[in-house]
Amino acid sequence: MRVVVGIMFLMHVQGKFHAGADAVAANVMAKNGLQPAILFAYANIFLESVGGVCIIIGLFKRVFAAALAIEMLIALFFVHLPKGYAAGVGGYEYVLLIGVVCFAIAMRGGGPYSVDAKIGKEI
Repeated sequence: MRVVVGIMFLMHVQGKFHAGADAVAANVMAKNGLQPAILFAYANIFLESVGGVCIIIGLFKRVFAAALAIEMLIALFFVHLPKGYAAGVGGYEYVLLIGVVCFAIAMRGGGPYSVDAKIGKEI
């Protein structure tokens, strides 16, 4: 589950890398009332890319999973909730699911097949 969620974040952030932080800030963050938009854009890109990789390999997974769960909660309330449930029309179905999965990873940890488990520190 951890690997799949991490890959989903990496796939999702690709478009943001391609567009650039300024475009993400203007077209997503500011448009949805998240200010300072550029700070939210950089935080979003950092969490989804670095956090996605760390969740995949299981390094600092609890920290990044909790941060990504909070990011999904912000996305749910500021972007997706007004559009209804269905993800096909931009609703909150996807962000709710991935946010709950990130919350579960943050609570449970990454399991025995993670870098944290191999080094003996559950962070």
